[in-house]
Amino acid sequence: MEIQSDILKEIESYNKKKEKCLSEYATKNDEFKRRKGIKPEEPIIRPPFYRDADRILHSKSFARYIDKTQVFFLVDNDHITHRVLHVQLVSKISRTIGKALRLNEDLLEAIALGHDIGHVPYGHQGESILSKICERNRLPKFKHNVQSVHFLDKIEDKDLTIQVLDGILCHNGEVLKRKLKPDRNFEWDSYESKIESINSEGDPMPMTLEGCVVRVSDLIAYLGRDLEDAVEVSLIEKDLSDFPEKCKDFFGYNYEASKRPGSGINWLIIDTLAKDIINNSYGKDEIAFSPEALSHIKECKDYNYKRIYNNGLLLKEKKKIERMYELMFDQYLSDLISENNDSLIYEQMINLDWVSKDYLSSSLPAEKVRDFLAGMTDRYFEHVFKQITNPQRVNDFNAQKQFRAGMDK
Repeated sequence: MEIQSDILKEIESYNKKKEKCLSEYATKNDEFKRRKGIKPEEPIIRPPFYRDADRILHSKSFARYIDKTQVFFLVDNDHITHRVLHVQLVSKISRTIGKALRLNEDLLEAIALGHDIGHVPYGHQGESILSKICERNRLPKFKHNVQSVHFLDKIEDKDLTIQVLDGILCHNGEVLKRKLKPDRNFEWDSYESKIESINSEGDPMPMTLEGCVVRVSDLIAYLGRDLEDAVEVSLIEKDLSDFPEKCKDFFGYNYEASKRPGSGINWLIIDTLAKDIINNSYGKDEIAFSPEALSHIKECKDYNYKRIYNNGLLLKEKKKIERMYELMFDQYLSDLISENNDSLIYEQMINLDWVSKDYLSSSLPAEKVRDFLAGMTDRYFEHVFKQITNPQRVNDFNAQKQFRAGMDK
C-alpha cells in the first residue's frame, strides 16, 4: 500500500524542519553509507538509521539477547538485568542525552540496540575463557564488540550503514575517558582498520558524536544497575553501607529516600551523569564529563570491581565453565574437520538459510565454532553441553531404525 502523496508531503516537510533543528555536529540522514549502496525504500517514513534499528531488532542475534545474562549468570532471579534489558536502558539514556544535544535519535537507537549482540554465554567471564581458546586456535583474541559487528555484518549480512556498525564497534564502555571526540572518517577502509586496531588492544573513537554518546551511555547504564542487581541477589548490603560516602553525596543517595520511586542509586546515577554530560557537551564536537563526575565514576567503578565483578562468589564456577567451553569447542571443531553432518553445528548453523553463504565459504572451521558458541544463550549453552556429555535415553529404538532405513535407500 502506498501513502497518499499529500500526506507524504506533509511528513516530508515535518522531517525537514526536524533536520534543520539538529546540531551542526549531528549525523544527518543523507550522510548514511552502506556497502551495497542500495537506495532506501520510503526514506521519508523510515530513514536509513531508523531502518537499521529495525534490521537489528528483527535479526536472529537480537532475539538471543533474551537469555544472555549481564553480570549475574547462574542466578535464578527474574528481576536481575539481562542483555535485552541493558541495551534498552542504553538506548533510553542515549536518546535522553541525544535529544538535549540535538543529535540523530534514530542513529543513537540503532547503535544502542546492536552494541552487545556479540556477548557470549556467562558474560565477561565467558568472553575471557573463549578468548584464550581462540588464541590457542590461532584466532584473534575474542572481543564482544568485534563479534557484534561480525554477527550483523558478516553472518547475517544486514547491510547496515557504516555509521551504525562503527558505533557498535567502538562502544567500549569499559575504558573510562573524560572526553570523547569523534574521528569523522566515514570510509570503509578506516572502519576495517579499527577492527584490526581493537584486535591489537587499540581503542579507536567512534566516527560520529552519536557513537560517542552510546559509549558513555553504556557505562552509565551498567554502573548503577549492577549495584542494584547486586543488592537484589544479596551480594552487597541493601543499604549500601560500604559504598563510598563521597559517591553517595555526589549522587544524592539516601537509603530511606531510596525506597521512593526514582530515588534508588541506579536512577540517581543515570540522572546525575546524564545532566553532567549535557552541561559539559552542549554545542561542542565532543562528549565530556566534568572532572568531578569523572573522579566519582572511577570511585564507583573501583567499588563495583572489588565488591561485584571480582567477588569470589561469582568466580567459584569458573573452572567448570572453562571445561564446558573447551570440550564444546574441541567437539564441534572436530565435527567440522571430519564433516560430521549429524553434528548440531550443521543443524543449528551451517545449514541455516539465514546464515550468509559468503561467510560460510570464507570462514575457517575454528571461526565457525567460535561464532556458534558465541551466539548461544546461557541456557542453550548448558543444554547443548548436556547433549554432548550425557548419554541419551530412549523409550525404544523405532526412531533410530526408521532413520537407518531411510539412509539405506
